[in-house]
Amino acid sequence: DDLAGLARKGGTENLSPAALETLAVVAYRQPLGRAQIEAVRGVRCGPLLRVLLDRDLIRVTGRSPEPGHPLLYGTTKRFLDHFGLKTLKELPDIKDLLDVS
Repeated sequence: DDLAGLARKGGTENLSPAALETLAVVAYRQPLGRAQIEAVRGVRCGPLLRVLLDRDLIRVTGRSPEPGHPLLYGTTKRFLDHFGLKTLKELPDIKDLLDVS
């Protein structure tokens, strides 16, 4: 319910469920690389990252010290504005979201 309410505040810009899931992974675990996002989601997410980058909801925050120096992603100010948040601390507690009783 919390995430659905936040998603409705976005206005006319619709995101697919897969894009929202990818965005949530980035928001809660940033900064992280594509391989880490794909490990959490269990599917490839390159095209979804491009969509989120194009919509300025995520940005490249740097490079990982791991071999190959993959890009790291984090959220943007537009992400906060899109979901009506002032800071990332206002995101719903992940434990509450996972507690499906």
